[in-house]
Amino acid sequence: MSDKSKKLNKEFDGKILAKAKKIINKYEVIMSFEDNQWYGRGLEMPLVFGDGKTPDECIASTKEALTATVAHLLEIGEPVPAPATEGKRTEQVNVRLTAEEKTIIGTIARSQGFKGIGDYLRAKALSPSLK
Repeated sequence: MSDKSKKLNKEFDGKILAKAKKIINKYEVIMSFEDNQWYGRGLEMPLVFGDGKTPDECIASTKEALTATVAHLLEIGEPVPAPATEGKRTEQVNVRLTAEEKTIIGTIARSQGFKGIGDYLRAKALSPSLK
């Protein structure tokens, strides 16, 4: 086994892993169902994915991927995204919609696991993987 392979397979320090788990417990998982499979991703880290045959399996898989990603970021000293619920948003944008548009967008947002239209639009606009 090469040194590079050993590095990729090493375990995280227990303290870093515990810190990562604490951080991701506040993260939101967005799920969708397609081809008899649940797919999840992190709202705060939209390029981190998981999947499962049931919603619970999907959430567990996605949280495991989020934990590994956050632990890696902590390990190398990179910044970790704050949970969406703790983000300080200081700017506001107003968008006028018809009542029908608001209903349609709200229904789509909730069906994809978003709490509301704002979270849905923010995630869709800021996530390169969703464009």
